[in-house]
Amino acid sequence: MAPRVVAADTPGVRPGKLKVFLGAAPGVGKTYRMLDEGRRRARRGTDVVVAYAECHSRPLTEEKLDGLEILPRTHRAYRGSTFTELDLDRVLARCPEVALVDELAHTNIPGGRNAKRWQDIEGLLAAGIDVVTTVNVQHLESLNDVVEKITGVPQRETVPDEVVRRADQIELVDMPAEALRRRMAHGNIYQPEKVDAALAHYFRVGNLTALRELALLWVAGRVDETLQKYRSEHGIGTVWETRERVVVALTGGPEGETLIRRAERIADRSSGGDLLAVHVARSDGLADASPAALAKQRELVESLGGSYHSVVGDHVPTALLEFARAENATQLVLGTSRRSWLSRLVAPRGIGEDTVELSGDIDVHMVTHERAGRGRRLPIPGGRRLPHARRVAGPLAGLVLPLLLTAVLANTRGTLNLTSEALLFLVTVIGVACLGGVVSALLASLTASLLVNYYFIPPSGQFTVTEPNNALALAVFVVVAVTVAALVDRSLRLARRAASATAEAETLSSMAGNILRGDQAVPILLERTRETFGMESADLVPRSDPETEAEADGDADGVVKVPAGPDRVLVLRGRTLPASEHRVLTAFAAHLAAALDHARLTEAAAEVEPVKAADRMRTALLAAVSHDLRTPLAAGRAAVSSLRSTDVDFSADEREELLTTADESLAKLNRLVDNLLDMSRLRAGALTLHLQPTAFADVLPLALDTLSTASVPIESQGLAETCDVLADPPLLERVLANLVINAVRHSPDDQRVLLSASSLGSRVELRVIDRGPGLRPEDRDRIFVPFQRLGDNNNTAGLGLGLALSRGLAEAMGGTLTPEDTPGGGLTMVLALRAAAAQEPAGHP
Repeated sequence: MAPRVVAADTPGVRPGKLKVFLGAAPGVGKTYRMLDEGRRRARRGTDVVVAYAECHSRPLTEEKLDGLEILPRTHRAYRGSTFTELDLDRVLARCPEVALVDELAHTNIPGGRNAKRWQDIEGLLAAGIDVVTTVNVQHLESLNDVVEKITGVPQRETVPDEVVRRADQIELVDMPAEALRRRMAHGNIYQPEKVDAALAHYFRVGNLTALRELALLWVAGRVDETLQKYRSEHGIGTVWETRERVVVALTGGPEGETLIRRAERIADRSSGGDLLAVHVARSDGLADASPAALAKQRELVESLGGSYHSVVGDHVPTALLEFARAENATQLVLGTSRRSWLSRLVAPRGIGEDTVELSGDIDVHMVTHERAGRGRRLPIPGGRRLPHARRVAGPLAGLVLPLLLTAVLANTRGTLNLTSEALLFLVTVIGVACLGGVVSALLASLTASLLVNYYFIPPSGQFTVTEPNNALALAVFVVVAVTVAALVDRSLRLARRAASATAEAETLSSMAGNILRGDQAVPILLERTRETFGMESADLVPRSDPETEAEADGDADGVVKVPAGPDRVLVLRGRTLPASEHRVLTAFAAHLAAALDHARLTEAAAEVEPVKAADRMRTALLAAVSHDLRTPLAAGRAAVSSLRSTDVDFSADEREELLTTADESLAKLNRLVDNLLDMSRLRAGALTLHLQPTAFADVLPLALDTLSTASVPIESQGLAETCDVLADPPLLERVLANLVINAVRHSPDDQRVLLSASSLGSRVELRVIDRGPGLRPEDRDRIFVPFQRLGDNNNTAGLGLGLALSRGLAEAMGGTLTPEDTPGGGLTMVLALRAAAAQEPAGHP
């Protein structure tokens, strides 16, 4: 099939689609499935090429290559060996519809366009080429440390999770642990000589089962993200019980820890269940929300693997259920009411009852606790408007309660005087004001004044007043009742406004806390905004976007738009926000704008930092190279010039001395150049390792041979008795040479340098011990800084690269290099490497 002609940077090219086959461990069949996918597409007439496939000499996998076009690989030389790599330029020139590229996390041999294969794949996608690739779960960056804890094997090749998450399709290649071990035992994965070691170490049943669970959970999370996106795009508000999500409502009260642990147990009953804690940021009157208590409860939730959220809502049950439905929660955990009997008498229905009534298909758990029923305060009405039930009950109470009080007092006529009776009616009016507001209180005061006039002011049974004093008392009663009712209603309104302000302050405090904790990523703050206001989606769009051509700060059909900086608009979809919430939303938009500016500045700083680092290294190099490279060059040149001179007749001893000087100078120059090159490769991440079992006793003589005659004796002990380490022999030789040079340089002439080796568990330690001046504690990190000589006052002691390079090489081989004090004075450099016997077979992915 003729190749398509599409340039990689052609404007308007549709980006290619990425499909990833994800496996739990080597050998599950990822490459086999990738090639099978290529054959299936080729049969449908798609232009498919095999850009890179690593079959590991597995016959069944190699058979899948038949009938597919295989592009030649590029060859690159590195450290005396030749390796094959993906030929990116060839694939781009061929420009197929689909390219099969194995091993997404692979690190490229230096010499190509990119350091990582996933970067090569991004180049293919940008050119409009669809890519099918493979990766194992242990290579995902977020799981790297988890996998190392499980298997004991660090993975040096990783790929950012976001690269895999952006894939259009992710297909899990799954296989039970026992089946994979049988494949291994039958020789279908590794060569026969490696099978026993692999089965005893990396391919243990426990390791494979844990890796399989990690892969399943990671893919399940990706599927869940896709489902939530679909539900949001299609406006689906009902709960789909695809997995258990348990929401626990927190008030900041003392019962919070009990509720969290109960909710966590409910979530644990379902493998993979999620725990979400939510606090509605408003005062419900039962107990003030304590920021310290909420912070402590948040820590508990996060320690149990859950997530903490804060939302705003005038009506707590509605806010809770909106959040639960937005998160597709299946269960909601509430604490039983802490209200006292007096609170229940005034307002029989509480948050729990309303939540159960409105819950629909969400299961609600009412959990008892030791604080149930021990509240002390009457409920403070929430929101700027009274609930519908109280708006109805207030006027009704204004009519009924004065009638009931009249009936009671009529039966006890003569026991109380007019003043006492009027005071009882006044208390009734105040109670109605608390229940239904000023309108209900006015109605109650009017009813009470008529009843007092008719029944208790002479002449009884008439609305006339004969005594001026009684008329004055009735007038005062009406004025006092109306005044007190108005004051009570105003106080309640102020209390509601204070509660609203408290809610806003708590919400903004939560947002500020997220930023202080470092949660400044714009996607995180957008998600927090969506949760807080109970919306279906929240996005930052450019002002030039067609969606924002209308007025920025307006609501239409459940779409809320608020400016977020000079060039962005915050767009929320889901419901129309009341004016009281717009003020808080504006503050959220300001936080988002600040976070966006911070992200831009951070990105700009990150782009500049490598340049600054390179400038610092260049400056240090130029300052050091003026002497350290010129000195051996000058000495070597002088020796060679003297030998070539015909003016002087040198004796045999003098000629030998000059040759020795030239040889030593050139050897020193060679070491300096090698150190510079290796440090550059380390900094660029382009150093390729060839780890294999290596004995210290075999490498040390080679390292000592590269040194000039030492001024102090060098002794070793225990090297032959220790087991081999997993190392790259040439790099280990460089590390030992640099450590010995450093020890010799600082040792007195009458003291020896000792190299001592010992095994410690799965690691082998080599100690290079000198009796020099030692190190101050504050200098222990400085000695590993490139171009840093201790004290920076001796320009004849080398470039200062030796220890920095040694630590970098040691860490690249999976080891460590740390300084210790030598007992009695001096410095001991401890090189710790992994024992070869405790590692996986060579070549293990």
